[in-house]
Amino acid sequence: MCGIVGAVSAKDSIAFLLEGLSTLEYRGYDSAGLAVINHGLQRARAKGRVAELAARVEQQALSGTIGIAHTRWATHGVPAERNAHPHISAGLAVVHNGIIENYEALREQLQALGYVFTSDTDTETIAHLIQACFKGEIGEPAENLFSAVQCAVKHLTGAFALAVVSEEEPDGLVVAREGSPLMLGITEEGHYAASDASALLSVTQQMMYLENGDVARLTRDAVVVVDAVGQPVKRDIVTSHLSANAVELGEFNHYMQKEMFEQPQALGNTLEMLSGAGQLHPGIFGADAQGVFEQVDSVLILACGTSSYAGMTAKYWIEQVAGIPCNVEIASEYRYRVSVPNPNQLGVVISQSGETADTLAALQHAKTLGHTHTLAICNVPESAIVRETALRFITRAGPEIGVASTKAFTTQLSALFLLTLLLAKGKQRLLEADEKAYLDELRHLPIAVEKVLALEPSIQAWSQQFANKHHALFLGRGRHFPVALEGALKLKEISYIHAEAYPAGELKHGPLALVDAEMPVVVVAPNDEMLEKLKANMQEVSARGGQLYVFADGDSKVRSTDGVKVLAMPEHYGLLSPVLHVVSLQLLSYHVALVKGTDVDKPRNLAKSVTVE
Repeated sequence: MCGIVGAVSAKDSIAFLLEGLSTLEYRGYDSAGLAVINHGLQRARAKGRVAELAARVEQQALSGTIGIAHTRWATHGVPAERNAHPHISAGLAVVHNGIIENYEALREQLQALGYVFTSDTDTETIAHLIQACFKGEIGEPAENLFSAVQCAVKHLTGAFALAVVSEEEPDGLVVAREGSPLMLGITEEGHYAASDASALLSVTQQMMYLENGDVARLTRDAVVVVDAVGQPVKRDIVTSHLSANAVELGEFNHYMQKEMFEQPQALGNTLEMLSGAGQLHPGIFGADAQGVFEQVDSVLILACGTSSYAGMTAKYWIEQVAGIPCNVEIASEYRYRVSVPNPNQLGVVISQSGETADTLAALQHAKTLGHTHTLAICNVPESAIVRETALRFITRAGPEIGVASTKAFTTQLSALFLLTLLLAKGKQRLLEADEKAYLDELRHLPIAVEKVLALEPSIQAWSQQFANKHHALFLGRGRHFPVALEGALKLKEISYIHAEAYPAGELKHGPLALVDAEMPVVVVAPNDEMLEKLKANMQEVSARGGQLYVFADGDSKVRSTDGVKVLAMPEHYGLLSPVLHVVSLQLLSYHVALVKGTDVDKPRNLAKSVTVE
């Protein structure tokens, strides 16, 4: 969840390192630091944001053509300068993303060798371990930094991406990865490293993606890569289709705002293959998809956080339209329980980044149980999860920088609806007329979302009434219950208001005890088969003096009264209604956070890409 950048350049690297950290700050912003080689090793660190580090760098007048930098999301040790990366061991500096599971045992071993620790982190262990390998205190003395890092990573258990520099070798840097993402930027003037492609776009679109176990040495003129067993390997250089302006704010105040309003375009891009199509083809999920969809007898969805709510919504679709069982598992729990494997099941993993550690581990566990039919729904084509599945669908949401997911979620929903239709088609359950109608609805979806975004002024007016609240309830029924869950998550993520979501029918089984005039109750009320039941649940709230905020379809016949505020959605959208309703809840959480003055894009204690367990 931390961000790494590194540079071996023909010119001063400070500007690139700081710009790269700013781009990666969504991955962690508890502290930041950098180290450069310039007549020795020079380091600057600061608690807080990258801006604090930039001021420190200016004070110290640092410069250097070779450097590494890091922005931290705290795992081991509180946010403090002493715990900020890079960590140093006698002229050698390391930045690290991930978690070293055996660091305590290594720390004891290194302390016995005389190494002194000044931080609470697992990363400092890596710095001293590389130094011990260099000196031959662990294993044979290393010939150079490259071989010392190769030695050290063999002793590490866990997930990591590393970048290392040493004043002993002022012509390059060494990187390594296992589990955590790391890629290289290739140019004629030098070579670069980062944990996300977005940090490299200011210098190049030519990328080299390292595989698990790879260790690489970067100099101005060359990149040398060895695999986990030390054999030289060549990794393909690919051209990234991202552009630098895709990760710039432009006219917007926050990335979350920008990304909410990019949803029509993101959906249009994701569903581009439907333009002019008269029918769906399984090949959009991979060359072998048709045979797989015809064989599978059920679906297992593995995901975390917002992506798990996308999976929960899909469960309603898949069981209703395709007529096959669907189970949704929280990825962080799945591999720690005894489950019943089914080789005829389609295992679907959902991740915005494709590097979500828990989801990747759950996928690998499922494969060991015999699940060979695997499918990734992901926003990053080069990611680890995409590379490890048999089938894949790449959502085209573009870079999502705000920690609170918006366009990644709605594009995931659109992909899962496509999957639903193709599973139904594979089971001979999709009539030709229904397929055409669903395709028309999907093609119209970007326009429908634009209409919801036009409701922003009315939703903004509601936000003032949430600003002094400490708790909120969200209610939904059927396929809109996951939407209520997502709405509650958004509100607590960025406004810090405690929010919970329930199926509305569960009110009388406990949550109703919380309802009073100080507890706003947000209701997702589409005009579907559950509407009359939902109205009865709303009456239960009103009878206890609760304040209702209802997002209702225009034809739902839900009226505003004392204690009931109603916002009419532009149109009822059938099975795809969750896509529209969640956009209204995104807007609500955003504007509540603005009123409360919280950091919308970088909420406390959170980071965007969860690459540690």
